[in-house]
Amino acid sequence: MPQQHEINDIISVIITILNGSKWITNCMQSILQQTAVKKKTNNAQGVTTTTTISSRTTSLIHLNKEKKSQRNLADVFVEVCVFDDCSSDCTFQMLCEWEKKLQEYDNVDMRIVRNMTGASKGVGYGRNRAIAASTGSYLCFQDVDDEMLPGRLLKQYQLAKQYKNAIIGSKFVRIPSNATCRFTKWANDLSEEKFNLQIFTSNGPTIIMPTWMCHRQVYDCIQGGFCEDGSGCPEDLLFFYKHIKQKNGQIKRVNECLVRYRYHTESTTFSVQAGTIWNIRLKYLIENQLQNIPWKDGFTIWNAGKQGRRFFRDLPSVEKFKVKAFCDVDKNKIKKNYHYYDMEKRQFTFSIPIIHFTQVKPPLIICMKLDLTNGDFERNLKSLQLIEGQDYILFT
Repeated sequence: MPQQHEINDIISVIITILNGSKWITNCMQSILQQTAVKKKTNNAQGVTTTTTISSRTTSLIHLNKEKKSQRNLADVFVEVCVFDDCSSDCTFQMLCEWEKKLQEYDNVDMRIVRNMTGASKGVGYGRNRAIAASTGSYLCFQDVDDEMLPGRLLKQYQLAKQYKNAIIGSKFVRIPSNATCRFTKWANDLSEEKFNLQIFTSNGPTIIMPTWMCHRQVYDCIQGGFCEDGSGCPEDLLFFYKHIKQKNGQIKRVNECLVRYRYHTESTTFSVQAGTIWNIRLKYLIENQLQNIPWKDGFTIWNAGKQGRRFFRDLPSVEKFKVKAFCDVDKNKIKKNYHYYDMEKRQFTFSIPIIHFTQVKPPLIICMKLDLTNGDFERNLKSLQLIEGQDYILFT
């Protein structure tokens, strides 16, 4: 008789949906095509019961309760937990249809949580409610407009069992293939030693949210879970920053493409303003880097152009005093000074020299975007033989 698996063998797939009916079929099919999922091999259908728990704000619909007791039939039990964020299309009806289809599988269950308030609450709120309704010790985050590749659940689960304090990511395939090429190359090529270093770029978390899996204790360590500020909130970046600040917060990745990551104009990504991301990154940099040695004793900004000057302008006054110089390659800027005009005081308050990059002394804050100069910037940086994280930080 097979050994009965414990509750930590349940993987809860967390999905939030707002009017996502056109993506549901492909998303659900990709879950059922997982190597972790087992279809019934006999005619026994088991007992089907329906439990509905309602409140004024949400309702939880849960079918197929009996199947959970049969999880010895597979390596893991997959629990799909979906939050319908007040959809006005046929999302809920489609989810109910898929819930019935899951009766054909031995080790898959589904829970649907509905937002009954009449107004969308946002991705962070939805994730928190779906997680609250889940029972798994492992959480797999899935966007409804993306698709899992067949080995995702088992491969990430196997790594997550080894690193219970880590967020586990993966590489991904972009749909369409020519979308966001620079971002895709950066995310897929990033080495593990840079997962905790290149955390200040405009790209966001060093492993993308649609590939995340983690042990439940990773989520439980973050007070309040995901930020619930609603549309326009980069809840993934905020969660990521809180996680890596934890004493044992780790970042790991399965170095295979396990997700088809879709690019389209309806994505919630486009509700987040670049300025919001900039302010969050800057705040985290100031609080967690610029107060530490060697940065607190002064640093140079690489890029005397638009991006570098914006970085200087947005620094609080106390941090501006730490800037010793700008460095650049533009001969029209070098050997001049950048004069900062304070609009409140109505006078110039800082005059910062601009030097050639070969004269720079670490530490540096680099405000140059990667992979945009045919490799010139990267070669210049490499020529200085500096160590990332110790001698310089990328704020791009």
